Amino acid sequence: MRTGNLRNSSSVRRHNEYGIKRKKKNQTFDITLLFVIILLLLFGLVMVFSSSYYYTLTRAKFNNDMYYFVKRQAVWTVLGVIAMTFFANFPYKFLRRFTLPLYIFTNVCLILVLIIGQDVNGSKRWLGVGPIGFQPSEVAKIAVIMFLSHYIVTHKGILNTTKGFMRCCVVLLVPVVLVAVENLSTAIVIAGIGMAILFVASPKIWYFVLAGFAAVFGGTVAIMLPQFSYRFDRVKYWLNPFLDPDDKGYQIIQSLYAVASGGLFGLGLGQSRQKTYVPEPYNDIIFAIICEELGMVGAAIVIILFVVLIWRGIKIAMNSDDLYGCLVAVGIVALIGIQVIINIAVATNSMPNTGMALPFISYGGSGLLFTLSAMGVLLNISKYQRNRR
Repeated sequence: MRTGNLRNSSSVRRHNEYGIKRKKKNQTFDITLLFVIILLLLFGLVMVFSSSYYYTLTRAKFNNDMYYFVKRQAVWTVLGVIAMTFFANFPYKFLRRFTLPLYIFTNVCLILVLIIGQDVNGSKRWLGVGPIGFQPSEVAKIAVIMFLSHYIVTHKGILNTTKGFMRCCVVLLVPVVLVAVENLSTAIVIAGIGMAILFVASPKIWYFVLAGFAAVFGGTVAIMLPQFSYRFDRVKYWLNPFLDPDDKGYQIIQSLYAVASGGLFGLGLGQSRQKTYVPEPYNDIIFAIICEELGMVGAAIVIILFVVLIWRGIKIAMNSDDLYGCLVAVGIVALIGIQVIINIAVATNSMPNTGMALPFISYGGSGLLFTLSAMGVLLNISKYQRNRR
């Protein structure tokens, strides 16, 4: 899917700066992609209810409302579907006009969140007034996809030189560093998205060897700094959660119990026992509940759905008739793929514990809204294809 030939294709040369003059689009979206998104959304609502109802019934603040979380998730799902529908019908080429303002706005919000952000679970990640708020880091994922793709396409041949590659890295590193101060896992996702876009657009592989060493060094420093000692603790208790089974290693142990107790076919929908022990089972650790209730078969089906979604996204990127659409599609695919890998890896203790939602399935408002908005853009790109398969 390297785009060296794409940059020189006749279809790209015919377009103006924003690619507005284009050949006739296909009349329909990628139906397979749309179908998978709908399946994941519906499954997510079911699992949010299944994993949260006991939690709400055993805590007074929810007033015995067993539908507390699923009702809110349903509202955000509806809003997200509306956003997806809008972006699916809004020509993605016009979005390039808003990428620079979006990028600047995002970085300003990321700075503000460090100064006046709302403290949630010991980290400043939210901006808002009263009950209305959002995480600028979620916007940053979309902003990086849109602006970095625009920047590469606008500065043709920029990745042919080391200096040009470094300029693109600076564009990427500004939001990554701002996010990493409070949320290393999301910073890793944003960095991974940017690297995926650069890898597809760049004609030179050796850049990424150096970038890999730099990422390892930067990640090590971010973990070892004294002010972020909790990150080092996560690595220590990942290696042996039983060093502190009642606190630091508690969630890891309970998650592993859930995964193991599900067996092949699971205990049955709603029958999870570990959700009475796992903190916030409807959130980042929901994959472990899926394994317990639906077993390895159910978990495999969920993984297959994500694989199909990623496969369709890759096909859309490969068949996009302009470079901008290709790179945006790559970024969106990376956004989903990296989050899925991290979430499942954490639930199975394959990597240190960190907060990462499972796309479409974990409880969460702003994350779901922005993810579905990105899916709308991907669906729109699928309407402009050179070879529809």
